[in-house]
Amino acid sequence: MSLHFIIDGYNLVKHRSFSPPPGIHDLRFALIQFLRINKPCGSPKNKVTVIFDGYSNDFSLSGLEYEVIFSCEDSADERIKKLMEKEPLPKSLVVISDDRQIRDFARLCGVVSWGIEEFLNPPSKNTRSQKADQEKTPLSYSAAHKINEELKRLWLKK
Repeated sequence: MSLHFIIDGYNLVKHRSFSPPPGIHDLRFALIQFLRINKPCGSPKNKVTVIFDGYSNDFSLSGLEYEVIFSCEDSADERIKKLMEKEPLPKSLVVISDDRQIRDFARLCGVVSWGIEEFLNPPSKNTRSQKADQEKTPLSYSAAHKINEELKRLWLKK
Protein backbone atom coordinates (compact mmCIF):
# COMPACT_ATOMS: atom_id res chain seq x y z
CA MET A 1 0.00 0.00 0.00
CA SER A 2 1.43 3.35 -0.98
CA LEU A 3 1.26 6.26 1.40
CA HIS A 4 0.01 9.81 0.95
CA PHE A 5 2.17 12.41 2.68
CA ILE A 6 0.49 15.73 3.47
CA ILE A 7 3.06 18.38 4.36
CA ASP A 8 2.30 21.65 6.14
CA GLY A 9 4.58 23.68 3.85
CA TYR A 10 5.34 26.86 5.78
CA ASN A 11 5.50 24.91 9.04
CA LEU A 12 8.32 22.87 7.52
CA VAL A 13 10.29 25.58 5.70
CA LYS A 14 10.31 27.87 8.75
CA HIS A 15 11.57 25.12 11.06
CA ARG A 16 15.08 25.59 12.43
CA SER A 17 16.21 22.20 11.07
CA PHE A 18 15.23 22.94 7.48
CA SER A 19 18.13 24.13 5.38
CA PRO A 20 17.23 25.03 1.80
CA PRO A 21 19.46 23.84 -1.02
CA PRO A 22 22.14 26.45 -1.82
CA GLY A 23 21.21 29.21 -4.25
CA ILE A 24 17.45 28.90 -3.80
CA HIS A 25 15.83 31.89 -2.12
CA ASP A 26 12.13 31.06 -2.52
CA LEU A 27 11.42 28.78 0.44
CA ARG A 28 8.46 27.17 -1.32
CA PHE A 29 10.62 26.15 -4.27
CA ALA A 30 13.39 25.14 -1.84
CA LEU A 31 11.00 22.70 -0.18
CA ILE A 32 10.07 21.14 -3.52
CA GLN A 33 13.78 20.81 -4.40
CA PHE A 34 14.49 19.33 -0.96
CA LEU A 35 11.77 16.70 -1.52
CA ARG A 36 13.08 15.96 -5.00
CA ILE A 37 16.73 15.62 -3.91
CA ASN A 38 16.44 13.93 -0.48
CA LYS A 39 13.31 11.83 -1.09
CA PRO A 40 12.23 11.84 2.59
CA CYS A 41 8.82 10.40 1.57
CA GLY A 42 10.41 7.17 0.40
CA SER A 43 9.07 5.35 -2.62
CA PRO A 44 8.15 7.33 -5.75
CA LYS A 45 4.80 5.51 -5.56
CA ASN A 46 3.96 7.50 -2.44
CA LYS A 47 1.86 10.58 -3.15
CA VAL A 48 3.06 13.91 -1.74
CA THR A 49 0.83 16.94 -1.20
CA VAL A 50 2.36 20.18 0.07
CA ILE A 51 -0.05 22.77 1.43
CA PHE A 52 0.91 26.43 1.81
CA ASP A 53 -1.11 29.27 3.34
CA GLY A 54 -2.31 32.02 1.03
CA TYR A 55 -2.16 32.38 -2.74
CA SER A 56 0.33 31.09 -5.29
CA ASN A 57 1.32 34.57 -6.57
CA ASP A 58 4.40 33.99 -8.75
CA PHE A 59 4.93 30.33 -7.81
CA SER A 60 4.72 28.13 -10.91
CA LEU A 61 2.90 24.84 -10.41
CA SER A 62 3.67 23.41 -13.84
CA GLY A 63 5.95 20.40 -14.16
CA LEU A 64 5.92 19.44 -10.48
CA GLU A 65 5.79 15.78 -9.51
CA TYR A 66 4.17 16.76 -6.20
CA GLU A 67 0.76 18.23 -5.65
CA VAL A 68 1.05 21.78 -4.30
CA ILE A 69 -2.04 23.42 -2.83
CA PHE A 70 -2.36 27.04 -1.77
CA SER A 71 -5.10 27.44 0.83
CA CYS A 72 -6.35 30.84 -0.47
CA GLU A 73 -8.95 32.13 2.02
CA ASP A 74 -8.70 29.08 4.29
CA SER A 75 -5.70 28.39 6.46
CA ALA A 76 -3.37 25.56 5.53
CA ASP A 77 -4.44 23.86 8.77
CA GLU A 78 -8.09 23.88 7.67
CA ARG A 79 -7.20 22.44 4.27
CA ILE A 80 -5.13 19.70 5.90
CA LYS A 81 -8.03 18.82 8.23
CA LYS A 82 -10.43 18.65 5.26
CA LEU A 83 -8.09 16.28 3.42
CA MET A 84 -7.88 14.04 6.49
CA GLU A 85 -11.67 13.99 6.87
CA LYS A 86 -12.22 13.09 3.20
CA GLU A 87 -9.65 10.27 3.11
CA PRO A 88 -11.37 6.87 2.83
CA LEU A 89 -8.18 5.08 4.00
CA PRO A 90 -6.84 7.18 6.90
CA LYS A 91 -4.08 4.64 7.64
CA SER A 92 -2.51 5.53 4.27
CA LEU A 93 -2.04 9.19 5.27
CA VAL A 94 1.04 10.64 6.96
CA VAL A 95 0.69 14.27 8.04
CA ILE A 96 3.87 16.28 8.54
CA SER A 97 3.44 19.23 10.91
CA ASP A 98 4.49 20.53 14.30
CA ASP A 99 1.10 22.17 14.78
CA ARG A 100 -0.45 20.63 17.90
CA GLN A 101 -4.03 20.98 16.64
CA ILE A 102 -3.20 19.23 13.37
CA ARG A 103 -1.44 16.37 15.15
CA ASP A 104 -4.30 15.94 17.65
CA PHE A 105 -6.87 16.01 14.83
CA ALA A 106 -4.81 13.43 12.91
CA ARG A 107 -4.83 11.14 15.94
CA LEU A 108 -8.63 11.47 16.18
CA CYS A 109 -8.97 10.56 12.49
CA GLY A 110 -6.65 7.56 12.76
CA VAL A 111 -3.98 9.28 10.66
CA VAL A 112 -0.26 8.98 11.34
CA SER A 113 1.43 12.29 12.09
CA TRP A 114 5.12 13.10 12.24
CA GLY A 115 6.77 16.20 13.58
CA ILE A 116 9.06 18.25 11.37
CA GLU A 117 12.21 17.10 13.18
CA GLU A 118 11.17 13.46 12.79
CA PHE A 119 10.52 14.00 9.07
CA LEU A 120 13.76 15.88 8.36
CA ASN A 121 16.00 13.67 10.51
CA PRO A 122 14.48 10.19 10.76
CA PRO A 123 16.34 7.77 13.00
CA SER A 124 18.09 5.12 10.96
CA LYS A 125 17.08 1.49 11.35
CA ASN A 126 20.56 0.67 12.68
CA THR A 127 20.23 3.31 15.38
CA ARG A 128 16.86 1.88 16.44
CA SER A 129 18.16 -1.69 16.66
CA GLN A 130 21.30 -0.60 18.53
CA LYS A 131 19.19 1.33 21.03
CA ALA A 132 16.91 -1.69 21.53
CA ASP A 133 19.97 -3.91 22.09
CA GLN A 134 21.37 -1.47 24.64
CA GLU A 135 18.08 -1.40 26.54
CA LYS A 136 18.06 -5.18 26.89
CA THR A 137 19.93 -6.23 30.00
CA PRO A 138 20.57 -9.89 30.61
CA LEU A 139 18.65 -11.30 33.58
CA SER A 140 20.39 -13.98 35.56
CA TYR A 141 18.54 -17.13 36.56
CA SER A 142 18.68 -16.23 40.26
CA ALA A 143 17.30 -12.71 39.60
CA ALA A 144 14.49 -14.14 37.47
CA HIS A 145 13.70 -16.67 40.20
CA LYS A 146 13.55 -13.91 42.86
CA ILE A 147 11.22 -11.83 40.67
CA ASN A 148 8.94 -14.80 40.04
CA GLU A 149 8.78 -15.62 43.77
CA GLU A 150 7.96 -11.99 44.61
CA LEU A 151 5.19 -11.93 41.98
CA LYS A 152 3.76 -15.20 43.28
CA ARG A 153 3.74 -13.76 46.80
CA LEU A 154 1.99 -10.57 45.66
CA TRP A 155 -0.53 -12.04 43.22
CA LEU A 156 -1.23 -15.43 44.72
CA LYS A 157 -1.07 -14.22 48.33
CA LYS A 158 1.41 -16.91 49.31
